[in-house]
Amino acid sequence: MTTIGPRELLTELADAVDGGRPVVLATIVGTEGSVPRHAGAKMIVHPDGTTTGTIGGGEVEALALDEALAVLKDRRPRLRRYTLNDPELGDPGICGGTMTIYLEPYMTPRTVYVIGAGHVGRSVVDLADWLGYRTVVVDDRDDLVTEEAMPNASVRFAGSVQNALAEHPADETTAVVVVTRSHELDAQIVPILLETPTPYIGVMGSKRRWATTRDALIDQGVTEQALDRVHVPIGLSIGAETVEEIAVSIMSEVIASAAASSG
Repeated sequence: MTTIGPRELLTELADAVDGGRPVVLATIVGTEGSVPRHAGAKMIVHPDGTTTGTIGGGEVEALALDEALAVLKDRRPRLRRYTLNDPELGDPGICGGTMTIYLEPYMTPRTVYVIGAGHVGRSVVDLADWLGYRTVVVDDRDDLVTEEAMPNASVRFAGSVQNALAEHPADETTAVVVVTRSHELDAQIVPILLETPTPYIGVMGSKRRWATTRDALIDQGVTEQALDRVHVPIGLSIGAETVEEIAVSIMSEVIASAAASSG
């Protein structure tokens, strides 16, 4: 815990948001009786459990910290009321009052990683950006990942997927959309993606194309259980024909997958 003034605390919060670092702001929004801190006191909680500021210390702050870490996982705010009367009854203190704490997440936008900057890839980037996602587009063809070609991409990377992931890692909030030009490329890319914690990997192509790719990957030693993580054919079945409609089907599946993983 680091104790700083309110201006410095809010500056740190702004720096975290601007830097894309997820945090939770815990704020006392109501108190009754004798309590260590009163309404307006704030504390920032980081994913590693470190904190800045204080809402009173002791067991009540420890409980709020645990709640904040849970908020970072499900990305949903929470309101919690703590009674500080009798520790023998499980209360987190003996001050005699109550504290109500609002835990508000400040999260980085979810990321859609698009591998392949052809017509479908560009449409997925445009739609994902419109939906508020951070977008990373990767292709080994330099001319397809320029600002002019991909104006709505948050990150444009010309080069290999392995190098792209080294600079822009995929995490638990990342969905990966593979829309390359060949199943040979898919066979090179999928094993790399399976090493990441991303909850969604979708690969464009027919069932026949994926069967060829899957057989090649199994021959390379990739397990069937690992390959079951891959969504193929990519996207929800909505009768999509145009590249824009295909992008809608892909992003619909991305959204549905995120909702399912968050419970």
